[in-house]
Amino acid sequence: MDVLSVIGLVLAFVAIVGGNFLEGGHVGSLLNGPAALIVVGGTLGAAFLQTPVPVFKRALQVVGWIFLPPRINLLGGIDKVVGWSMTARKEGLLGLEPIAETELDPYARKGLQLLVDGAEPEAIRSILEVDLYTQEARDIQAAKVFECMGGYAPTIGIIGAVMGLIHVMGNLADPSQLGSGIAVAFVATIYGVGMANLLLLPIGNKLKAIAQRQSRYREMLLEGLLSIAEGENPRSIELKLQGFIG
Repeated sequence: MDVLSVIGLVLAFVAIVGGNFLEGGHVGSLLNGPAALIVVGGTLGAAFLQTPVPVFKRALQVVGWIFLPPRINLLGGIDKVVGWSMTARKEGLLGLEPIAETELDPYARKGLQLLVDGAEPEAIRSILEVDLYTQEARDIQAAKVFECMGGYAPTIGIIGAVMGLIHVMGNLADPSQLGSGIAVAFVATIYGVGMANLLLLPIGNKLKAIAQRQSRYREMLLEGLLSIAEGENPRSIELKLQGFIG
């Protein structure tokens, strides 16, 4: 569980609702169905129009990383690579075959299998870099779905505000209709700006950070596997890979 995500989400909403309460407002004043429909529906519609189906599906798959991010243990990864190098040094590259069969990480498993198959270092780099960059690009695109919605939401909120004001201007002769129109106008703006800056943009940025951290872990594995293929000393491999910790 990512504690900072939970604290950030709770703190953001407590600050907004609490500030409204201290100013003499009440929660009901921030709840408006038409405004929510305009902002949420319009933002999703714009995102659907912009985003290809596979990218949007991936975005739905990774949004859970905000609270339950994939476990990325660089120190554990370094220890794992050093263990592989010691096995290869004692038993040869074929000694890595049982390890490859039980390895859970698909990326590491592919790299170990390439070592067992006797692939040249340059071939290993070429194959694994394609996987690394493809996966990173895929996850970054998924994160940008939330960034794009964060860009649209405030503008959709302004559209909702203008629609509310149009409703107000069209009912100047009937004071009973003015309140609801003004409420939609102001609450739609709050929804748009709030969704963008409290939810969508932070989610997009955090997902990008997680994707980049995953890529750094895979880069570390790649360098370790190449070092094993080149027969480097386990101690030298460990010192080299420690440079990825920051």
